[in-house]
Amino acid sequence: QQPNVTSYGATALAIFTLEEFAGMWINAFIVSVLCIGWIKKKTLNSNEKILLLLGCSRFCYLCFSWVYYFLSTVYLNYFHVHPTLQLFMHFQFFFNYSNLWVSACLCSFYCIKIANFRNSFFVYLKVKIDGIVPWLLLASLLSALSITITAYNITEIMYKDSHNFTCLGNFWEVSVRKDKYLFLIYFLTGFGYAASFMAVIFSAVFLLFSLWRHKHKMQTNSMKSLSMDAHIRAMKSILSFLVMYSINFVCLILTIIYAKKNENTMMLLISIYLYAFPGVHSLILIFSNPKLEKALLKILSCVKCK
Repeated sequence: QQPNVTSYGATALAIFTLEEFAGMWINAFIVSVLCIGWIKKKTLNSNEKILLLLGCSRFCYLCFSWVYYFLSTVYLNYFHVHPTLQLFMHFQFFFNYSNLWVSACLCSFYCIKIANFRNSFFVYLKVKIDGIVPWLLLASLLSALSITITAYNITEIMYKDSHNFTCLGNFWEVSVRKDKYLFLIYFLTGFGYAASFMAVIFSAVFLLFSLWRHKHKMQTNSMKSLSMDAHIRAMKSILSFLVMYSINFVCLILTIIYAKKNENTMMLLISIYLYAFPGVHSLILIFSNPKLEKALLKILSCVKCK
């Protein structure tokens, strides 16, 4: 099949290729540094486990996103072969959900590990958090998988119904049923975004309240508090993620609104942000992690010397 792409599609593809390959390199760097440390030390701490899974899920998400957009732009007719479109779309769906849920786990981990509350349940979580993290990550992957399978089944039912009713010539029935199935898919997507978004909001609020209490106690003490520094570093990371997550959630709503209106320019702007999010946030995580920041600066200094 000969490639068929407009100048608009070529421009969009160039932009997405640039930002997605940049995001792939950033997340591949995180995974490589953590895996090398894992081989050397034979162990990973809880923070590194979350970052490793997050880097892997984001790398895979960006890979599938780029392949999906490339084929849908250059070889559009290739997607008419069932179920190519569904498979690519739902692999992208799964890794995006994994990315969101594991990111929420990272924020929750920072909150539990650093915040100081006297509540017995919170103290129990703080003591047991290292043992809970693997189960949280497993639950995140299983949740993403279950929602993806549900969405795939809905898409399959929608495809079969559309094919049957089109053969009968009932196009109005096709439109009504398609809207119903699309609503279910949008509902699942919104539920996944909203649930993980709420986890990030609660983590930010609890950590901010803990920081305020700790600062209030330290007002009479002129010595610098290590706990205060840890609070501030975690707060910067979570707040940056909260801001980006908020924009991400707004972009999801705008995607639902503009998807049916065929607003290509608006959809392009939304997609540029959505595909840039995994790379930009991973870059923030690198500079908030001393081990990753040190490795990056070491590589950059070597490149500069050469």
